[in-house]
Amino acid sequence: MSPLYAVLPAGVDDPAAPSGGNRYDREVLNHLTDKNPDLVRETTVPGRWPRPAASDRDHLARVLGEFPDGALVLLDGLICCGVPEVLEPHAARLRLVILVHLPLSDETSLSAAEAAELRTLEGRALHLATGVIATSDRAGAHVAAMHGLPTVHVAAPGVDRATPGTPSPTGHRLLCVASLGPRKGQDLLLTALEQLTDRSWECTFAGAGRVPPVPATLSGRVTFTGPLAGGALAAAYENADLFVLPSRAETYGMVVTEALAHGLPVVATDVGGVSEALGAAEAGGRSGVPGRLLPPEDPDLLAATLRTWLTDAALRDDWRALARARRETLTGWDETARRLATILRDIEEGTA
Repeated sequence: MSPLYAVLPAGVDDPAAPSGGNRYDREVLNHLTDKNPDLVRETTVPGRWPRPAASDRDHLARVLGEFPDGALVLLDGLICCGVPEVLEPHAARLRLVILVHLPLSDETSLSAAEAAELRTLEGRALHLATGVIATSDRAGAHVAAMHGLPTVHVAAPGVDRATPGTPSPTGHRLLCVASLGPRKGQDLLLTALEQLTDRSWECTFAGAGRVPPVPATLSGRVTFTGPLAGGALAAAYENADLFVLPSRAETYGMVVTEALAHGLPVVATDVGGVSEALGAAEAGGRSGVPGRLLPPEDPDLLAATLRTWLTDAALRDDWRALARARRETLTGWDETARRLATILRDIEEGTA
C-alpha cells in the first residue's frame, strides 16, 4: 500500500477530552505504523468540528491541497462530514476515505433543523469519498441507508484484554464510563437509581463533560470522577461489579468491550452496534449475552434490571461466567488495523 495520509482532530491525544473516536484513530494508526513505520503521514487540524471557524476550514483546505495527486487520504468523519465544500475541489484528484464514528445528525442534543442540515452536509461529503468506513455492521447499514451509499465498509474496534478484578459478593459497585452528555444517558441512569435507594449500591461515573444534576436522594452514593485514563481507568473497571451504559445512540460502544475485557457483565441499551460489542458467550452449558440489553429511554426497566442484579445472586454468577467467557473471544486492535489496511488496499486498487 502506498503512503496513507491521515487527517485527525487536533485533540486526538488530549487526555482531558477522551472519546471513542479519538481512541480508535490513535490505536489503529499506531498499529499500522508498528507494522510499517513509513506508512502513515499524520496531520491534525484544529477546530470546533463539525462547525469550524472559517480559519479552521481554510486550514483543512490547505492541508488537503498539499497532498499529492492520487494520494490515499483517511479522514476522521468529525472534521470533514460537515464541510463538503472543502472536500469538493479535491475529490477528483485524491482518494478520500472517510471514517464515520458517529453520523453527525445522530448527536442527540441537536434540534430537528440542525440535524437535517448536518445530515444533508454529511451526505454530500460521503458521496465525494472514494470509500466510507464505519465501526460496526449496524452503523454501516445505517449510514448506507441514510445517505444512499452502495457500500460502507466496516472495521470494528479492538480491545486490550485486561486482568479482571475481584467481584464483591453483593455486586453493589456500578460503573458508567462515557463522556457526560445527553447522548450517553447519564440522566436516565440517575433516574433509575432514584428507584433503588432501598438497596445498597454505589455508582461511579467516569467521563469528561458537565456533571448533570444529581438528585438529593442520591447524595453520597454517586461519584463523578471526570475523565480517567491509563491506570486510573483500569482501576475503575477492576473495582466495579457491573458496567452500565444507558446511551441513547452509539455506533459501537467501545467501553462495552473494555468492560468485558475486565470480566465485567454489562447492562446497556440496544442502540447502534452495542449488541455487536456485547456479543454472546457460552458458560456452564448455557449460551447468552453477558448481561442484558434494554430499549433506550426506559429508566423504569433499567431500575428493575439493576434491582434484579442486586438481589439475585444466581443471576450475578451467571452473568459473570458469561462475561469471563466472552472476554476470551474479544479481538485486539491488531485485528482492527489488519481489517482497515485490507479495506484501504482494496480501495486503492479499485477492488473495494
